[in-house]
Amino acid sequence: MDDRPIGIFDSGFGGLTVARALMDLLPEEDVVYFGDTGRYPYGPKPLDEVREHARQVAALLVERHDVKMVVAACNTAAAAALDLLRFEHDVPVVGVIEPGLRAAVAVTRNRRVGVVGTVGTVGSGAYQRANLAQRTGVELHCCACPGFVEFVERGETDSEQVHVLAERLLAPLREAGVDTVLLGCTHYPFLARTIGDVMGRDVVLVSSAEETAFEVRAILDDTGLVRRSGGKGSHRFLSSGDVGEFKRLGSRLLGPELAEAEAWAWP
Repeated sequence: MDDRPIGIFDSGFGGLTVARALMDLLPEEDVVYFGDTGRYPYGPKPLDEVREHARQVAALLVERHDVKMVVAACNTAAAAALDLLRFEHDVPVVGVIEPGLRAAVAVTRNRRVGVVGTVGTVGSGAYQRANLAQRTGVELHCCACPGFVEFVERGETDSEQVHVLAERLLAPLREAGVDTVLLGCTHYPFLARTIGDVMGRDVVLVSSAEETAFEVRAILDDTGLVRRSGGKGSHRFLSSGDVGEFKRLGSRLLGPELAEAEAWAWP
């Protein structure tokens, strides 16, 4: 039994999709969520800079909040720093890339899978490496979608502008004939309706959030870290940016659990 919280972080609001899945699957677990909104977005930044951001946030969660596990609920951060975070910390560190890819491979029918992500994630080659490591046998088509994160962070998830941008950015995936699209950024499920409209009803959209939550549960069970004291877990939210905006938009995206948020200022 381990009553310490699970730590989750993202550059902003996207990781709330993972937090939501975890809270639904593991309602008894305490959660500390850190949105690095003061330094978002991570996607366009050099991977070395993202790696340093991820190291700082993970250290904050482990050292100050005594979390028993770190979930890098940001594809760009996972691509840049996951192996390093696992080396630097004694607690389990979980990413969203491998779980998401497994979920997409499980549902594709024609073995052609599209991955949409930030420039940083796609440019890192993380999904291509995971595809080879898992020996999936699927044909992977990766597509960078600059601008998507910014629309979500502004709360503009169904505007005409984002639909026009999606038409242009997703054209290569339509031409490739993929039947499955993995939302390779935790912000992108908030754009699922727009992406689905552009790709067509025969294309399945896959989010890594639920599969990541299942992986977290499996690790907790295997390592004996699961919380067994009963009752409903507590949920704590921190932001390095505008706390009022984080609470306002975050509660719309996550739900009533995000009633309060705390400010954190980087030195």
